[in-house]
Amino acid sequence: MFTVTVRNHMMIAHSFRGELFGPAQALHGATYVVDVEFQSPELSEDGVVVDIGRASDALAQVLYEFNYKNLDENPTLAGQNTTTETMARVVFERLAERRKQGELGPGSERLTGMKVTLGESHVAWAAYEAKL
Repeated sequence: MFTVTVRNHMMIAHSFRGELFGPAQALHGATYVVDVEFQSPELSEDGVVVDIGRASDALAQVLYEFNYKNLDENPTLAGQNTTTETMARVVFERLAERRKQGELGPGSERLTGMKVTLGESHVAWAAYEAKL
């Protein structure tokens, strides 16, 4: 399996519902380092898993929706605790849709999977991985 990973970040505000979250029930901020690993069993005719420039651009466009925003006010996230795990899945789904629309360029149809990892800090992170 070949993989290529691109990285970006987003700064968000949000709050959680439920006693499990203690003080995080109040509005607070987080800065996530976002890594997206694209997976393919074979390379394109050009010898790549995916065009890194296009993958980086697509990730930046997905993160733009959330960057410097309060996730509690995003109608597409209403009713969800926007945990690190949840947001990893949301970023995955948004990128998978952009892939379907051809935004990752030629060869991206060969992608068989993707993994999105959101790093909360140097000691904690969460990921969502699935087949495409």
